[in-house]
Amino acid sequence: MIRNGIDCIGQYAHLFKGKRLGLITAPTGLTGNYVTTIQILHENFNLVALFSPEHGVRGDQAAGALVETYLDPMTNIPVYSLYRKDSKRLSKEMLDEVDMVVYDIQDVGTRYYTFIYTMLYALEDCAKAGKEFVVLDRINPLDGVTVEGNILKQEYQSFVGNYPLCVRYGLTTGEVASMANDQMDWNGKLHVVPVDGWERKMQFPETGRLWIMPSLGIPRFETALLYPGSCIFEGTNISEGRGTTVPFEVVGAPFIDAQKLADEMNGKKLPGVFFRPVYFKPTFSKFQGEPCSGVQIHVLDARMIQPLETGITLMHTIKTNYEQFSFLPPVKEGSRPFIDLLCGDKLYRDDTVDLPDLLERFREESREFAQMKQQYHLYK
Repeated sequence: MIRNGIDCIGQYAHLFKGKRLGLITAPTGLTGNYVTTIQILHENFNLVALFSPEHGVRGDQAAGALVETYLDPMTNIPVYSLYRKDSKRLSKEMLDEVDMVVYDIQDVGTRYYTFIYTMLYALEDCAKAGKEFVVLDRINPLDGVTVEGNILKQEYQSFVGNYPLCVRYGLTTGEVASMANDQMDWNGKLHVVPVDGWERKMQFPETGRLWIMPSLGIPRFETALLYPGSCIFEGTNISEGRGTTVPFEVVGAPFIDAQKLADEMNGKKLPGVFFRPVYFKPTFSKFQGEPCSGVQIHVLDARMIQPLETGITLMHTIKTNYEQFSFLPPVKEGSRPFIDLLCGDKLYRDDTVDLPDLLERFREESREFAQMKQQYHLYK
């Protein structure tokens, strides 16, 4: 079985001994025997603080819900929020409590997933404060080779995209941390406890590990694989399946003809996927309680699928065929539309750029990023 960083921590005990530790973690922070990283650090070292990302350290907070400071009921250790209304960073008061911050959360290998920015913010904050930062590395479930999509442009930075990554970036969290620490000149005291036995070409089903939901919106590996493409619908008035049992696998709206859309998408013969007509009624989020129709995206070949290009093609098809389609307005006045923040560029909304040209532009940026990132690879 592949061992993640926490499974190898015994070999790196010297890093943690005699130090006050703060831990950023979530329900995926588990050993291969399903013991929490919280418990491991609490029982073996001096764990004095927990830092909570979105969803909470135990996963009991809803998506987007603000997290308040509280005591962890299982350890009585204080939990400080990194998902506050006014800030998503480590404060001076939090950093004064610790000598070292440890990060252990399973990533999904996609730029819009907010945990990666919780990590990068914390690394930058620790670098400025002269505190050590440790990443207990974890595998990239989508693989460590495939790169897809455009590179985020600086003027579109937000908490759903705050670093110039491609949408699907083919790196582990430890590799992303090493790259950012170098390229941003943070010069932080960064340590990466590496994964053991993982090869870059491996996808999650090949690791022999049990899938633990990184959040309720990603219930299984297939969801994570489709997420780079289906998440872009969060910037539109089309349901991305939130409020159903298959979020990010079904896409639809009350005004869509399910059979017609499925037939048109299957006619494009996109690699590795099949589109099935589907009918659903979301229990929350967009179109709550309303009958919707659309497609479920089925993964036929996890190696061949190009999830972002699939999602962009699906969005373009709906946009072309249904005048009711629209991009959502900015969340607050003066800010950019959410689709721009998700996608790190305005090109998704640009009607002067046709679909083949858009996809080719993104392929070129992917090739550029794939070449550059190799210098930060920790695994073969």
